[in-house]
Amino acid sequence: MLDNVTINQLRAFVAVCDQGSFSAAARKLSRAQSAISHAVKALESAFDVELFERNTRKAQLSAAGRSLLPDARAVISRLEEMKNRAGAIARAGVPQVSVAVDAYFPRARLVDCLRTLQAEFPTAAISLRITTMQGGEALVLERACALAITIENVPEVNPDAIERSWLCEADMVTACAPSHLLASVPGPIPMDEFGLHIQVVVTDNQPGAEKIQQGVAGKRQWLVNDLSAKRDLLKAGLGWGHMPRHLVAEDLENGQLVELKRRAWHIRSLTFVVSQRRGYDLSPSESRLVEILGEP
Repeated sequence: MLDNVTINQLRAFVAVCDQGSFSAAARKLSRAQSAISHAVKALESAFDVELFERNTRKAQLSAAGRSLLPDARAVISRLEEMKNRAGAIARAGVPQVSVAVDAYFPRARLVDCLRTLQAEFPTAAISLRITTMQGGEALVLERACALAITIENVPEVNPDAIERSWLCEADMVTACAPSHLLASVPGPIPMDEFGLHIQVVVTDNQPGAEKIQQGVAGKRQWLVNDLSAKRDLLKAGLGWGHMPRHLVAEDLENGQLVELKRRAWHIRSLTFVVSQRRGYDLSPSESRLVEILGEP
């Protein structure tokens, strides 16, 4: 009977567990509720066990269901890996590169790498998305991009489906306009003092983005979803913020921005990682792009 188990039955079982009810699972999978119920019953018949308690109104797992749920997830995950590998094999001869790059990644470095890639793969079709926070990995999960260049300490969208590998680092600087009150504070500035002033913070359009902000000193914040907009606000004296040094080096040199020294508050360099779906095999052009992006 186990040969009759289908992936759709396993998906229905997992969806009921994740969504908490048969009706919610049906909405999630865009199927009729009767089809979900039939799939779970067929799975129970194949396994000869009851996966859910029958004397409760909610979809409550039985002891057998709790035991088998991790196995069901593992089977679905392996199938996704297999599909990703098959897709990579099918595309092996097509030089296409679809990549989402975090806005904090050095732009000049990105352009140089794309120039090198174009010289080595002149027929390659490039699809480039500039994203922030979890936006790149969301595009990878949606299969809109094969790769994402992500900041390492941004929480993963889905660790079971995404794998990361180290790429490179970039220096950060805390800055404001010379007209800002913080610019006149002598010596290193404590975090409490930073918290008294508006901090310009880059976020994205993902739900709950404000909950995963990095390097925030207090609750006085202006949120923007564009790094160049943040730079403009800082230069206008409307707040202070952390910026990639490569992006504001000219502003610091010509005096449009000043670097603020922090006291007892360490801001690490940005560590960038490459995010991809688990089981996805990079094409030669994708592998080459990752290689040159990570070169010193």
